[in-house]
Amino acid sequence: MSEEINVQESAEAANQELLSVATYKKGDIVKGKIVKIEDNQAIVDIGYKYDGIIPLKELSSVSVDNAAEAVQVGQEVELKVLSLDDNKEKLLLSKRAVDNELSWNELQAKLEQGTIIEAQVKEVVKGGLVVDVGLRGFVPASMVERHFVEDFSDYKGRTLRLKVKELDREKNKVVLSQKDVLDEEFEANKKQVMSNLTVGQQLDGTVQRLTQFGAFVDIGGIDGLVHISEMAWHHVEKPSDVVAEGDKVQVQVLKVDPEHDRISLSIRATQPGPWQQAAGSFQIGEIVKGEVKRLVNFGAFVEIAPGVEGLVHISQIAHRHIGTPHEVLKEGQEVSVKILDFNPAEKRVSLSIKETEEAPEAPAKPERERRNDRGGSRGSNHNEPIPPRESLNMTLGERFGDKLSKFK
Repeated sequence: MSEEINVQESAEAANQELLSVATYKKGDIVKGKIVKIEDNQAIVDIGYKYDGIIPLKELSSVSVDNAAEAVQVGQEVELKVLSLDDNKEKLLLSKRAVDNELSWNELQAKLEQGTIIEAQVKEVVKGGLVVDVGLRGFVPASMVERHFVEDFSDYKGRTLRLKVKELDREKNKVVLSQKDVLDEEFEANKKQVMSNLTVGQQLDGTVQRLTQFGAFVDIGGIDGLVHISEMAWHHVEKPSDVVAEGDKVQVQVLKVDPEHDRISLSIRATQPGPWQQAAGSFQIGEIVKGEVKRLVNFGAFVEIAPGVEGLVHISQIAHRHIGTPHEVLKEGQEVSVKILDFNPAEKRVSLSIKETEEAPEAPAKPERERRNDRGGSRGSNHNEPIPPRESLNMTLGERFGDKLSKFK
């Protein structure tokens, strides 16, 4: 009798246990705990009479090589029932389906609010990067950095700061941008830096890029332009003659224009000027080499050191008389000049070309002029000797004496 009671009680207990086990159907959202991880799936306890399986492709919205990349043992997860077969004790679940639903709503809110999110790069694909934002997010190559990136191979595993650019649930499309985040930070930093700049201020900078008209220099997160005319005290044909990308340079602020986001810089203003450098280099009376830079009606300007030009007045160009400097000189010609006066404080140098050359011999005079110079052309008889001074005086006295005697 007692054995029958025990059997009956065991059957009732089993029935009660079955009744207490939750019942699920396809599409239900359930909670569970990861109890085991295998390469291609995760085993999860959801409180059912047998454990469920999450296939590898249902673990994450992005591609993973093994289940351990998406979940860990003991992790609490929310899942969607994909299929349930009690006869085969097979329960298939999806973490991805639940994550996707939640992620669409969260991303929509972040798009509307302009919120910055962080996500890890899972794949490097043609045209950009794939990131995990609960969904498979795509960052186009043009939206990764503010500058052009040729090779993204080392971006896998990096964490990016992103903004949602586009959502299309029907096409399962999520486009994100890190460039937008960087642009906003750049603009904020630029305003701050520009507000602290003053004309005449000297700063350290790095040459970012070269153009035909100058060089852009980074002075703390923002770029300023060093025009080609401000790169050196001497004439510069092209910026690459003076600097290269990546060079560290010192610059002086010439102008700040916040309205047009422009900063004008100078490299040469931080360096000693040519006249300062030349101050102790030349002495009056010294003969040096120079290049004819300009010809004007009243003379020629000759460069005797980079940026140091002196005037050769037309009267100092040649020993002979010339009408214009063009008769003797041409621009670009190398000449020897003598320093007549040097005043670096007033940026003035007087030079002479003719004093570096010997004066030509005077041309021979005609025979008549030579005889005149010797005093040999008195009267008609060129051979008549000149009387002595005493004889001349006597003759005059005698003559005047005869005249005077007539009046007595």
